Amino acid sequence: MLTRIRNAVGAKHTRVDMPASRIKADIARILQDEGYIQGFKLLEDQPNPVKGGAPIRILRLFLKYGPHGEKLITGVERVSRPGRRVYFGREDVPEVLGGLGTNILTTSRGVMTGRAAVKAGVGGEVLCNIW
Repeated sequence: MLTRIRNAVGAKHTRVDMPASRIKADIARILQDEGYIQGFKLLEDQPNPVKGGAPIRILRLFLKYGPHGEKLITGVERVSRPGRRVYFGREDVPEVLGGLGTNILTTSRGVMTGRAAVKAGVGGEVLCNIW
């Protein structure tokens, strides 16, 4: 998901499609709430071009740019990977670019930003940083 967003922003696309999942929809909701994307849509039962037309769910993100075409998403970094999971406690959640960026965590209370996790008093696994 993060690579598709990074590539679409670099190519100045207006939207990007990807296979849907619950965690991707939660990340898209956070990106919309933080103002990085215009919105997203969950398309149900779209024909899969690879698997002979078997229906799949598609998540479509509508990307957002500044008034003069400047990128609002300048960087996306995956933090926790399958080979190296990264967890932080509630006191140790780091800031991204001194508070200018956003980190996305998955916690026991769901997927949320680092600021929301600190406010809620929970820690969790850091999925990605975005700025």
